[in-house]
Amino acid sequence: MDKYLRRLTGKKIGRERVCRLMRLMGLVAVYPRKRTTIPGGLSGISPYRLRGLDINRPNQVVCADITHIPLRRGIMCLFAIIDWYSRKILVWELSNTFATEFCLKCKMV
Repeated sequence: MDKYLRRLTGKKIGRERVCRLMRLMGLVAVYPRKRTTIPGGLSGISPYRLRGLDINRPNQVVCADITHIPLRRGIMCLFAIIDWYSRKILVWELSNTFATEFCLKCKMV
């Protein structure tokens, strides 16, 4: 915002002024807030079922992960299935929608 206002007015503008102007216009910065997820929540805490399990071969334990990648014009979703033993990505799929179909297309061979 500082760079934009400096380009617009040609003057250096202080942090407090930028904060005040953003507050007047109802603008807020977009960044992860503190405590975005609360452990337990409504569903409670699930027990860790792999405690004490000796993971000693590939494809014994796999996990799925969805990561949202922010871009200039929107968000991309990356879905991956990861092997815990080798820590390699077995299969992955990329989509620009939040639909579940792209997760279902990602099948292990």
